[in-house]
Amino acid sequence: MLRAIAAGLLSGLVAASPAWAETYPVRPVTMVVPYAAGGTTDVLTRIVGQAMGADLGQSVVVENVGGAGGTMGTLRVARSEPDGYTLNFGNMGSLAANVTLYPKLRYDPRKDLAPIGLVATVPMVLSVSNASGIRDLPGFVARLRQGDLKLGHAGIGATSHLAALAFLSETGTKATLVAYRGSGPAINDLAAGVVDAVFDQTVTMIPMHTGGNVRAIAVSNSARLPQLPDVPTFAEAGVPRFDLTVWNAIAAPKDTPPQIVARLEDALGKALADPTVRARFDELAALPPTPDQVGAAELGRLIERDVERLGRLLREAGVKTE
Repeated sequence: MLRAIAAGLLSGLVAASPAWAETYPVRPVTMVVPYAAGGTTDVLTRIVGQAMGADLGQSVVVENVGGAGGTMGTLRVARSEPDGYTLNFGNMGSLAANVTLYPKLRYDPRKDLAPIGLVATVPMVLSVSNASGIRDLPGFVARLRQGDLKLGHAGIGATSHLAALAFLSETGTKATLVAYRGSGPAINDLAAGVVDAVFDQTVTMIPMHTGGNVRAIAVSNSARLPQLPDVPTFAEAGVPRFDLTVWNAIAAPKDTPPQIVARLEDALGKALADPTVRARFDELAALPPTPDQVGAAELGRLIERDVERLGRLLREAGVKTE
């Protein structure tokens, strides 16, 4: 009798789960950005989140949970209820590189998160403060060789940190690295002349350069960007092997029902096809995923590949944290 009752309850739960998932969402969805407000990930989240919310019929609320190179915000999502109401908007730092950087990392993006989809791939820009007196990339490298520059970044493991490490390794130079709780604060101090340079994505650097707040001196793209026609590529400026670009993506907690993952995947696809979103991406030189990069499954494969790829780069550079 007890077995029959238990079997009946289990059967009811299994049957109810798809019905519950089909009603999703019935309240606002929180999109956790694991960095401070004002940075690239934050900006992209707000652009895409608004469009996704319109399709979902619910507001998408952006919550910035910075700290420890994106690990705190990502952990917050990994430990959340898998109900589709708490999502992560991260990048290749928080979703791949941190596996190697943090030996005691309390989440594994390959096991503790459910991929939703790739959002954008973005070139990196090296910008210097107006107070630094640096005019171009050769001048920047020359100053690095003197050993007197401060490079700001968004925290250990952030893409701006990875870019700085990669560039210093490529050029055989050194600098004082200054960590912030997100690229927004780092760029604010760059504009104020507190630090001399910051590597960050075009999303934040284009408006800062065109507004005269900082001076962009190189971009990691195969050709000059129409949005920054006066800024040479790293190859043009003399460092051809520096070609780091950054991917940004959305994930949910593991065990999120497949119906909800599919609903979010569909909402993201519609958001990325929205003309307003495409126009904003174009202004900021952010590239939406190509057809072969679309979808949850492909993001899962990308995370797997970059955990290994970035892990090799970091180990070869001897970079690690406690």
